[in-house]
Amino acid sequence: MKQSQNISHQAGQAKGQAEEKASGMMDQMSNAAQSAKESCQGAGQQMKDKAQGAADSVKDAVGANKN
Repeated sequence: MKQSQNISHQAGQAKGQAEEKASGMMDQMSNAAQSAKESCQGAGQQMKDKAQGAADSVKDAVGANKN
């Protein structure tokens, strides 16, 4: 194999490896983003539940809760 062909082959291999690494990093970032989204949704639901509990407590205290 000529030297120029060998260099081209090596460059192609390096490009393929870089593309594979970039793809893996994108997958990791996507997974991290999904995990963060789910965490925020869970925290939001907890806050909503606590606020509802507090509102119900106030209604009970003033006799306004008509369940």
